[in-house]
Amino acid sequence: MLSNNRTSIHLEEHQGDVEIAVRGLGWDWCVEDGCANYVPGEAVVLPEKEADALLDAADTLYDMLVQSVPDNLPEAFLKILGVPENLWELVRHSWNDERHWHLYGRFDFAQTPEGPKLLEFNADTATSIPETAVVQWASLAAAGKKEANQYSGLYEALVEQLKTWRMLNDDLPPALLLTYLGESAEDETNCAVVAQAAREAGFDTHLCPVEDISVSTEGAEKGVWAQVESEQWRQFPFLFKLLPWEQIAWEEPELLESLTLLIRTRTVIVANPAYSLLFQSKGMLAWLWNAFPYHPLLLKTDLEPLRGKYIRKPYFGREGQSVEVVDKVSVAKMEGEYDHQQQVYQQWCELPQDTNGYLYQAGVFWAGEGCAIGFRREKGIITNLSQFVPHLLENS
Repeated sequence: MLSNNRTSIHLEEHQGDVEIAVRGLGWDWCVEDGCANYVPGEAVVLPEKEADALLDAADTLYDMLVQSVPDNLPEAFLKILGVPENLWELVRHSWNDERHWHLYGRFDFAQTPEGPKLLEFNADTATSIPETAVVQWASLAAAGKKEANQYSGLYEALVEQLKTWRMLNDDLPPALLLTYLGESAEDETNCAVVAQAAREAGFDTHLCPVEDISVSTEGAEKGVWAQVESEQWRQFPFLFKLLPWEQIAWEEPELLESLTLLIRTRTVIVANPAYSLLFQSKGMLAWLWNAFPYHPLLLKTDLEPLRGKYIRKPYFGREGQSVEVVDKVSVAKMEGEYDHQQQVYQQWCELPQDTNGYLYQAGVFWAGEGCAIGFRREKGIITNLSQFVPHLLENS
């Protein structure tokens, strides 16, 4: 234990050329720019009991999230969560039809002496898929630790989730279009892993920037289209979008209106579904606390500032932007573009720390169940640029 009721992190040397190992698997794109922040030099030694507690926490919290959603998703509830009004119809529609399948998300935890505490749930467009599913697994071979154990089952879980999604919608041809913002190599790499899993699940797949798709709501051209070859376009009934729902609602309302019509007429189905925004909203952290007060997996969270030290988060902030730590006065603030959003206030929680002063946040992927663990570390607020560190299981 370290001071201030903080858990300590034990590291083990973990050398080896991960790039060679990954390329040997034929997954060259997993070590391109999208995973440039991977740290091969050391690994977190994670007691198996603590690892199991993290996976169990993801399962328990997902069940709690589902249980906490009120019947019929009343207007007051959607407003508390900050869901854009032009998304209400689609959120309700997807929530009430099980064919709209939530493929995956990532819970971020602080490990404490009392057990894991939820920091937030990236339910809609969680990234770090390649690092968690492929690169840290390949790091075992690169470090000569092929007999070591690790919880890195995200890829296999995605295959099963995608199979279920396809079977629930077997009235639609299994052609899946995966889209991302064109300037983001990281997002493209995340989509590429999902595409590989989708092919194993029985889909025909195509990746392209979201800017390059065509959406039509009328006549013979009704649907979502992408150019698959020179002068050849194809319609795709399944759409995976690494573009946040709230961003579509705010910045592309005409696209949202078209997608709503296409989804309601069974012309296209989208993952993650619109209802994943309920869980994505940081307002849900306060809603969960009210539904399950003092639950051991939760930190006190409110829509008003708390007493003592707390962290202020924008409802739909990303990459650590616009997050502020307050202890009577502002202690630290990450600049960002989300200051204007609704804010939520969460009790401060000390992250585990190593002997070099790095703080560690555990990311636990949920894909039907808790299935994989990865760590980010930083000497301050964790962001998307923070280092990714693999883990090794230690028998408890």
